[in-house]
Amino acid sequence: MSVDVNDYLESVLTDSGVCGKFQLLFYCLVYGSMVPAAFSVLMMAFGGIEPHWSCYWLSKNGLLLNVTSQMMCKPDNSTIEAVCISKTFDSSMSTIVDKVIILQVSKSVTIKNMSVDVNDYLESVLTDSGVCGKFQLLFYCLVYGSMVPAAFSVLMMAFGGIEPHWSCYWLSKNGLLLNVTSQMMCKQDNSTIEAVCISKTFDSSMSTIVDKWDLTCDKEWIISTITTIQLAGLLFGAFMSGQIGDLFGRKPTFFLSFIMLFTFNLLAAFSVSWQMFAVLRFFIGISSGWYLTIYIIILAELTSTKYRSGIVAFPAWPIGTMIFGLFCWILHDWQNIQITTSILCLPWLIGLCFVPESYRWFVSRNKINEAHQVLIKIAKLNGKPPPDFVKLCDVIAMSKTENTRDRKHTVVDILKTKHLLKDTLLLNVCWISCGYGYFAISFGVQQLSGNLYLNIVLLGLVDVVQILVSFIANKIGRKRTTFIFFAVAGITGIVVGILQFLDLNNKGQLVNGFAFTSKMCVNSGWISLIILTSEIYPTVVRNVGFGLNNSVARVGAMTAPQLVFASKHIPGLSYLLLGGLFLLSCICLVFLPETNRKALKDTIDENEGL
Repeated sequence: MSVDVNDYLESVLTDSGVCGKFQLLFYCLVYGSMVPAAFSVLMMAFGGIEPHWSCYWLSKNGLLLNVTSQMMCKPDNSTIEAVCISKTFDSSMSTIVDKVIILQVSKSVTIKNMSVDVNDYLESVLTDSGVCGKFQLLFYCLVYGSMVPAAFSVLMMAFGGIEPHWSCYWLSKNGLLLNVTSQMMCKQDNSTIEAVCISKTFDSSMSTIVDKWDLTCDKEWIISTITTIQLAGLLFGAFMSGQIGDLFGRKPTFFLSFIMLFTFNLLAAFSVSWQMFAVLRFFIGISSGWYLTIYIIILAELTSTKYRSGIVAFPAWPIGTMIFGLFCWILHDWQNIQITTSILCLPWLIGLCFVPESYRWFVSRNKINEAHQVLIKIAKLNGKPPPDFVKLCDVIAMSKTENTRDRKHTVVDILKTKHLLKDTLLLNVCWISCGYGYFAISFGVQQLSGNLYLNIVLLGLVDVVQILVSFIANKIGRKRTTFIFFAVAGITGIVVGILQFLDLNNKGQLVNGFAFTSKMCVNSGWISLIILTSEIYPTVVRNVGFGLNNSVARVGAMTAPQLVFASKHIPGLSYLLLGGLFLLSCICLVFLPETNRKALKDTIDENEGL
């Protein structure tokens, strides 16, 4: 540009106004943006300041020294080799110095493996922080509330896989349209004319994946296969959750499972083929298995011994099942149910951000500072005094068992420990029975007489009885409670199987009555088994052990849809197998240890004499 052009541009700007509203707004915006820019540049002028701090020392032989030093990285004038296990910072300011150092200290501390005294102390600390306060109210509401979309996710195929009534229009081989329709028949009955079905008309009172992709006759096997694929996902999810939960913490695993439930349920609603739907149901299964494993662990570890069985036995799942039946009746459309499930995830997804990490997991990973912070939050919400950090360190430091050095435990630790391997194999049989029994009855709901939606609700309603499991398990023990429910479930299951062979006038009512009784006992026995399982394993492998059993349960669950399908041709097959499995499980229970009224164990060694 020439000088004349520059002068002209200056004059144009001047003529447009130099001190008007535009300039006022423009300068305010530009100068105002300088404030956060200054904050960004100068933040380290404050954030890098080192607040005053003092240090608590742990000697090399595991003794907590009665010495504190002001802003010193080594004990002053001390001949004893020691490491700083905790720094207490001036609370008048918080900078990255106290944040980073706390993290480093928790990772560098050398702590002995936890003894039985430590377990008792951790129980007492939780009790002293409050067991029935505001924290528990908020915590249980969030965890139990999240069970509703999880129940929707697992049980969707109980409705979505139902075959609506349909009729067929026939075309003869010579091209003539026959003036005949048949109700749910894949071939013409008593007809000498060869014909093919050219069109199916489905009952419009409900919409499932069957009418969406015409999964009838020679495609009928696809329905049970999709359900089996979903339950295979539960198997993988349960096992993955156990390992990831023990390695990376309960809270991140819990939160991630819900993100996956929200995402895959929404995508499944817009499936364009049954193949795509089957793949997404597999990932929904993984998400559900992930969730169902980790929620029990985080509940057990943040609940005191006195109330643990009651918390696990709360009928959150049956309530979710009943709500699912209600929504099926209102929506009666599989796609709307999938979308609703995804929407129901959102409020709990936000709420779960406030669920704390398990303080026991922190302690098992030698992260004592983080464990103490969780306990402080619990005590503060419940209006109780915070636990003594020095005493917590002292109890752990004085334990006499071998050093763990923050070792990561895996399923291998279970398999190579004789008593844990024995317990695991016995529990596996029980969990397989529960997985098969629960889903054989749930996904076979269409085979019961009466109203479909009412039967779904009733299957959830009979499970509310599980709330009594807490009282019974505390009174007579976890093992005996499980045994009683399993025995009744097995006997009633065999009765249903026999009834389905017979031709009786009131057969429908009898089958329903015994089937609902069997379902009630299967679920209640499973709840008692969950309590027993979560208490048998020590903290370092609790999530792995629970996840392993949960995975094995899905093996039983995966067979359930196939046997329900086979029962259409061989009446009573699925229930007779159910009865046999639960009676076998009763025998296995005899050889398992009782855990009633005992503190949770934290390490493998101390579990030897349980």
